Amino acid sequence: MRKIAFCLVLLILLSGCKKTDRQFTKLAGKVHEKILTVDTHCDTPMNMDRSDFDLGVRHTEGCVDFPRMIEGGLDAEFFAVFTSQGPRTDTVVNEVYDHALEVLETIHKNVEKNSGVAEVAYSPDDAYRLKKAGKISAFIGIENGYPIGKDISRVRRFYDSGARYITLCHTRNNDICDSSTDPKGPEHNGLSEFGGEVVREMNRLGMMIDVSHISDKAFSDVLKLSVAPVIASHSSCRALCGSPRNLSDDMLLALKANGGVIQICILSDYIKTPDPNPELEARLKELSEKYGEFAALPDDKRRLVSSEYRAIQKKYKKLATVKDVVDHIDHVVQVIGVDYVGIGTDFDGGGGVDGCKTVAEMKNITIELLRRGYSKADLSKIWGGNVMRVLKEADSKKVSL
Repeated sequence: MRKIAFCLVLLILLSGCKKTDRQFTKLAGKVHEKILTVDTHCDTPMNMDRSDFDLGVRHTEGCVDFPRMIEGGLDAEFFAVFTSQGPRTDTVVNEVYDHALEVLETIHKNVEKNSGVAEVAYSPDDAYRLKKAGKISAFIGIENGYPIGKDISRVRRFYDSGARYITLCHTRNNDICDSSTDPKGPEHNGLSEFGGEVVREMNRLGMMIDVSHISDKAFSDVLKLSVAPVIASHSSCRALCGSPRNLSDDMLLALKANGGVIQICILSDYIKTPDPNPELEARLKELSEKYGEFAALPDDKRRLVSSEYRAIQKKYKKLATVKDVVDHIDHVVQVIGVDYVGIGTDFDGGGGVDGCKTVAEMKNITIELLRRGYSKADLSKIWGGNVMRVLKEADSKKVSL
């Protein structure tokens, strides 16, 4: 009888230790109240080209706005000033540079319009201060060093305008470095001579160097040259998904030695190798044939193409899941530890998985992390502590140069 009684008590205790979905959801909410939560990459500024787009209004399209950030428990967002790679002539590059400055100004104005709930942030101290005040932090990044051209002074102009990282290139090679996905292959065999100047200038200013999108050789070159930790603002793990946009385990180990951080991108194709999808491929081919080269289109046509692209993706694409995303976080933790991983969604640039398609659903990632046994201390690092450490260290290095 005693044995039976003991077993019954043990069964009750064990069942009591297993949290319900509702309990995990409640716990995730409490965690988000206590820690700083940061997403290091969204392309929402592309939507701000529309004069009527207001970050302070809840939208039915797109992924990011302040009301949904509040709902999802997201404290800070890096808004990316994206420029698609195009011709590298002086005339075109100057036009692209002017456009990037206009987007930067638009971000500032949009945030200032909503000063009651958000402010532009420039440092970790700003982010923690705004968290305490119950406000959102709007950080700024530059996606693609293309508008810099070969004018090193533009790095300082971007920094002075509030940008705290530059993604050195995008899907094609530029004057700074080789891309991981340029169909023409490498042009500089990694980082160009001018790219070395850009890295040194970013170190001097205290600006984070973003290695997402760049080639493996360029990644290696940057880590050899940079005196500050770097970030991969929206990349995932090649061991789990073979995209060249992702980082291999050797690259993760090098990133750890550098003191940097990989921010897991939740764009489905970088999370899980997609199964053949002829319907999706056919629709995307039709879109390409209809409009031609995206980079050559005027702004109004780009917005139209982006809208149609998202509609096609929504209808035909088979998405990865939140569990798949957390598999990538697990992998980084297993290979290099919890101090070197974070989250960079790529929302409004293709990011989004089943269970987390907008910032309103960010807590679902936390729920899955809690299910897997991550502690509050771990979550604090993953959600913001790690990248804020890198930003602080990058800033501290500028004093010693």
